[in-house]
Amino acid sequence: IVEGTHILLERNWAPDKVLNDALVEGMRVVGIDFRDGILFVPEVLMAANAMKGGMKVLRPLLAETGAATIGKMVAGTVKGDIHDIGKNLVCMMMEGAGFEVINIGINNSVEEYLAALEEHQPDILGMSALLTTTMTYMKVVIDTLIEKGLRDDYIVMVGGAPLNEEFGEAIGADAYCRDAAVAVETAKQLIAERRGRRLSA
Repeated sequence: IVEGTHILLERNWAPDKVLNDALVEGMRVVGIDFRDGILFVPEVLMAANAMKGGMKVLRPLLAETGAATIGKMVAGTVKGDIHDIGKNLVCMMMEGAGFEVINIGINNSVEEYLAALEEHQPDILGMSALLTTTMTYMKVVIDTLIEKGLRDDYIVMVGGAPLNEEFGEAIGADAYCRDAAVAVETAKQLIAERRGRRLSA
């Protein structure tokens, strides 16, 4: 992938064209195959890691040209939970789709989420949990955002094995995403809707 990225740049492809027509398009196909059960987590991780190599080449060039990302996401696993394979996969797929992603790791307290939101000013907050004992902490984070008058500033997406759509709705999240491919499509849709509302306001 790194070699291919260099070859396209040598052929005078603009960095954003390499990103969108080669890397993002490749990951879009991977996402579809993952959703349809053709590819599994190990293959998706391999593809995402390969894409990361291409992104490393492109990132400084994109910064120079001022190419816009689709949006920005802060993502982290909640307090008490140290599982991160699924969350990392979502982060890689989101990056692959053209989002800027700040991965704040595992075992995040409300204070750590708030600090990351303040520092990075993302469009999306993504929270994950793999345990039934930790997933309720997502509500603590959302309730704190409401208390501080910050809830409407962010799209909140949640995911993880024990969660479902009903839980996502009950805690006040904007979306529950069952896997990384769904997370990417949902994020694109919610960002587009939010921008549409802002334009019409």
